[in-house]
Amino acid sequence: MEKRYWNEYQKEIADDHYFYERSCIRQTFFPGSEAAFLRMMREVLHKDIYDEENAHTCTGIGYHSDFVPLETTMTVVARLFALMTAKGYTNYVPSCVTSFGIFSEMVEMWEHHPELLEKTRENLYKATGREFKIPENIAHPSDIIYKNREELKKSMKYQLVNRFTGKPLRVVEHVGCHYAKIFPEKGVGKSEFPYVLAGMIESWGGEVLDYPERRHCCGFGFRHYLLQENRGYSVANTKKKFESMEPYEPDFIVTNCPGCAMFMDKWQYTIAEMENKTFDKDGYGIPVLTYEEMAGLLLGYDPWQLGLQLHQVQSENLMNKIGIKYNPDEKYCGVDGKILPSPEKPRVLKQ
Repeated sequence: MEKRYWNEYQKEIADDHYFYERSCIRQTFFPGSEAAFLRMMREVLHKDIYDEENAHTCTGIGYHSDFVPLETTMTVVARLFALMTAKGYTNYVPSCVTSFGIFSEMVEMWEHHPELLEKTRENLYKATGREFKIPENIAHPSDIIYKNREELKKSMKYQLVNRFTGKPLRVVEHVGCHYAKIFPEKGVGKSEFPYVLAGMIESWGGEVLDYPERRHCCGFGFRHYLLQENRGYSVANTKKKFESMEPYEPDFIVTNCPGCAMFMDKWQYTIAEMENKTFDKDGYGIPVLTYEEMAGLLLGYDPWQLGLQLHQVQSENLMNKIGIKYNPDEKYCGVDGKILPSPEKPRVLKQ
């Protein structure tokens, strides 16, 4: 039988000089995550990363839901690449895994169908007067955090260890479908052995849980959720994952996709309201973190600046296990320093 070597499952990740494109939905769901990533890149890793203020959607959700035509998506992607080209960068870093998948798909098409590339160049120039170069390297931010996980560890104040037991925290990692399933070779470990989140967890002291539905979809499914009549399929898929991981008693879930993080967080509230059911022993739910939130907590960043109060499942119990210091009185403090009204508490899910 042919031998397989781990180096075949690696990917090229640029070392520095990144053009960063923010995500349209991440800024809505978890705005603190992108700010935390930029802070880590600049203050901890001392990398050159340009935060483009004129970026826009990649059309991903509309494209995958058949609302936006392929030719339009190609032209929109080309404009984003033109912004990168104009700033003199060649390494493209899209915040969202759907954007990551879209860019990978468009570049793949252009490689195999150069006539589409030329048509896209023509359309972009007619619409905007801009020209573009294809990036030399496209890396997701989770790739970069993974690549620099040991360097980040040197600055971390905490580890993924339960301070009461001394044992590693039990972590469910969930890799977004558009990261390594559409184009398996684009992800660390490909689709067979995705390691981009597992590598962070292990390096930072945690234990990665394996369970039957580890690679099952989060339940988003785009058109399954966008059409209200189909949302039962979405929540049923997420419930299947929770029921599968529940016996393993995870301390938290970490994802690298904004949609996955949002749905696995919000559907816990929904299922609790529908069925009086939570998937932990104590009724608080299983916290769901982005990889930036996980890294930021370990670096000692303020959890409220990270935006943990915006999650439906709250993280105080998790922070207490790790020993992270936080001020509960500042949880709902606005940017002007005034305390905002506390949100209404769920009927079933404890907070």
